[in-house]
Amino acid sequence: MRKPLRKAVLPVAGLGTRFLPATKQMAKEMLPVVDKPLIQYAVEEARAAGIEEFCFVTGRGKTMLVDQFDIAYELERTLTERNKAKELAMLREQALPPGSVVSTRQQVPLGLGHAIWCARAFVADEPFAILLPDDLMLCDVSCTKQLVDAYNETGGNVVAIEEVPKERVSSYGVIDPGATTGNLVEVKGLVEKPPVEKAPSNLTVIGRYVLMPEVMGFLATQEKGAGGEIQLTDSMAKLIGTQPFHGVLYEGRRFDCGNKAGYLEAQVAFALSRPDMAPEMQAILKKYAQ
Repeated sequence: MRKPLRKAVLPVAGLGTRFLPATKQMAKEMLPVVDKPLIQYAVEEARAAGIEEFCFVTGRGKTMLVDQFDIAYELERTLTERNKAKELAMLREQALPPGSVVSTRQQVPLGLGHAIWCARAFVADEPFAILLPDDLMLCDVSCTKQLVDAYNETGGNVVAIEEVPKERVSSYGVIDPGATTGNLVEVKGLVEKPPVEKAPSNLTVIGRYVLMPEVMGFLATQEKGAGGEIQLTDSMAKLIGTQPFHGVLYEGRRFDCGNKAGYLEAQVAFALSRPDMAPEMQAILKKYAQ
C-alpha cells in the first residue's frame, strides 16, 4: 500500500546575505510578508496538504525559527489580561501540536542536497515533502497539496515545475519532459543549472518536492555537483527509471523571496489578496504610480 505523506523537511540554514543588514541577527525565513514570516507561510501551506510533522534543517543562531511555533506564555497571558480575544484566538489557531516540530543542524554549507541528507533520521523510510521558504506561493489550492494529490495518483516522486524564458534556465534545475497528461508531466531526466544551449527544456523545478526515502541513499555518497555543492537534483535524477517521477505544472504564483525585488513584489501581491489590506494597498500604489 502507498504510504501516506505525513512529513516535511524545510531547509533553513542559509545566511541570507542578500538581505543584510536585516539578517545580521534575524533569520531570513523570519522576514515578514505583510504580517506573517516566510517560515509560517511554508508550514501553513504544508499543513493544508495534510502534513503533520516538520523538520527544520537549521544553522547556528536560528533558534527563533523553532520558537515561532512554540507557545508564548507571557504573550498569551498579556493578551488575555487585555481582552485581546481575536489576537489570542489567531495565535492558538496557528499553534502546532506538541512534538510536531523537530530541528537538526547543517554544520557546514555544502548545498541543498546535504541539507536534506541531514534530515535522514527524521525521514526514515517514509515519503516526505520539501519546502523552500524562499519560494513563497500564492495559490487557491496549496501548492504542496497539489503535489500530494499527484503523489497519491502516481505513487512516486513529484516536483513542482514552471516554464521560464529559455535564457533563464541556467539558474534552475531543468527537467527533460516526457508524456504530459493535464498538468502532470513525466520526468525523463533532470539537470542542475545547465547552459542554455544544453537545457533539455524550459520547464524548471521550484522549491516544492515530494520524494521517496530512497533519495537519501544517493545523497549519502556526498557526491558534489554544480558549484562544488551536493546537489539535490543529482540524487533525484538517479531515482528516474526505478520509481515513477513526475512534474506538476502547479496552479498559482511563485514569488522568489530570496531576492529583494521578489520579496517586495510578494508584499504587494499578498496585501492585494487580502480583503482587509487590498483597499489601502491599492491607494498606496496609485499614490506612487507614474
